[in-house]
Amino acid sequence: MVRTRVGYAGGTQADPTYYSLGDHSESIQIDYDPDVISYSDLLNVFWQSHSPLFPSYTRQYASLILYHDEEQRQLAEESKRREEERAGATLHTEIVPLDRFYPAEDYHQKHDLRGNAALLRAMAAIYPDPDDLRDSTAAARVNGYLAGYGTPEDLEADRERLGLPLEAYEELARIVARFRR
Repeated sequence: MVRTRVGYAGGTQADPTYYSLGDHSESIQIDYDPDVISYSDLLNVFWQSHSPLFPSYTRQYASLILYHDEEQRQLAEESKRREEERAGATLHTEIVPLDRFYPAEDYHQKHDLRGNAALLRAMAAIYPDPDDLRDSTAAARVNGYLAGYGTPEDLEADRERLGLPLEAYEELARIVARFRR
């Protein structure tokens, strides 16, 4: 991943917020390098990450795939058909064009990073502007490591790119090592 952001999309209300979503759904925006991971691979992660066997009780939590172009729409539709065949059931996932993505409030961004005060302080020292922290590739990667994605070897390879001071890096390395036990 290049970066991720959480926010709201799929609806018509201008400038939604967590307390005033209108007809939007909570969403994640993923910037990725197609030379590293394909859109089809991202769709596989999507299907493995949740179960859309039942419709959402609210629009806020609807299962959506928001596409940018016709190729993404076709790939999304094909992946949904495959998953429905595999599940032997109808999946309650909408596939709709992305009109606009609205980033969520700062306190919703980088959930796992926000749960570690020391690492959040280290990243905020590098990215004092909340928009820069939200949009940072390094912050997205640290957040992913804190959520259990990545190995100690991956972390070591990322060490320089993350830009963390030694003490913060060592804290992150301890956390990543615990996930592998």
